[in-house]
Amino acid sequence: MDNAAFPVTADAVRGLIDHAILKPELTRSDVDAQLDEAAAYRVFSVCVRPSDVAYAVERLQGTGVGVGTVIGFPHGTTSTAAKVAESLQALADGAFELDMVQNIGAAKSGDWQRVEQDVRAVVDAAGSTVVKVILETAFLTDDEIVAASRAAQSAGAAFVKTSTGFAGGGATAEHIALMRRTVGADTGVKASGGVRGLDTLLEMVDAGANRIGTSASARILDEVAHRVETGVASSQGDDTSSY
Repeated sequence: MDNAAFPVTADAVRGLIDHAILKPELTRSDVDAQLDEAAAYRVFSVCVRPSDVAYAVERLQGTGVGVGTVIGFPHGTTSTAAKVAESLQALADGAFELDMVQNIGAAKSGDWQRVEQDVRAVVDAAGSTVVKVILETAFLTDDEIVAASRAAQSAGAAFVKTSTGFAGGGATAEHIALMRRTVGADTGVKASGGVRGLDTLLEMVDAGANRIGTSASARILDEVAHRVETGVASSQGDDTSSY
């Protein structure tokens, strides 16, 4: 996607953002603050911890902000049966999208049949619900990223996604471009991990991302407002505390 064709407006940018509320140490008051921020900025959705789904759905009722969650997070090492059970519970609690971590060990082993079967089980359990597959690209070679993207697509996933944000490496434009070339136009590509400011978000969009996972939503959308008003970038820079 060419940034020249992407409208840098609040509506366009907020429509890309899954606001991440996933740190394990977050308290209920921390979660409340993040949910309220997401509602105030009217992002597309929040991505919360599985135990927070029902609470988030209730708190965000009427705001227009969707509630998604993670499956097999953050390592992807839970059994397929556990991922299916976790998915069914999340759906029962009101999740409208699921971001599952692929079996990273199987991917590194080249066992693509196992990777695909793991994803397909969650996709089948999800029915019409959007499933995004987190590849954890920081652990993968380019060839493995291609193979993992193909396995996720073959299994029926709606999106491939770069990262959990908890593996010491996040999204890069190079990986986004590689994933987009692999899956083509009909499967989504989500950039997540390290998207901490508007310039990085636009770089990911330019490389082919059509969804962004970030906890820096406020900083990004404040930057959009500043650019729309003044025509220039602000001096704030990235939100280095985000993921």
